[in-house]
Amino acid sequence: MFKTILGAATVLAIAALPALADGDAEKGEKVFKKCKACHDVGEGAKNKVGPELNDVMGRTAGTVADFGYSDAMVEAGAGGLVWDEESLEEYLKKPKDFIPGNKMSFAGLRKDDEIADLIAYLKTFAPQ
Repeated sequence: MFKTILGAATVLAIAALPALADGDAEKGEKVFKKCKACHDVGEGAKNKVGPELNDVMGRTAGTVADFGYSDAMVEAGAGGLVWDEESLEEYLKKPKDFIPGNKMSFAGLRKDDEIADLIAYLKTFAPQ
């Protein structure tokens, strides 16, 4: 009986972990239209209201040159925040909750599939 309870608890714990499905970069390009007013990506990308997002995967938060980050974002990076699928997923859901005091005014993406697709799209702008 103990093994059954332990096994069920393990299954529930694993099921509770956030699971980001593999996204579709093509669909993510369409989702990125929500970001374009403030962010740029691709060849010749420049900082706008938000930093350019080339090579965001694996980047320490708050470190794009010549961009004026909030103190909260700089502190998050200094504290070890590196953008990966998991951290971007949480940030994109509710930026103000993930890093209180950051400057991004976007409320967040509500749909997990849009988040996965956007992350897949951003990954196409990382060195191979």
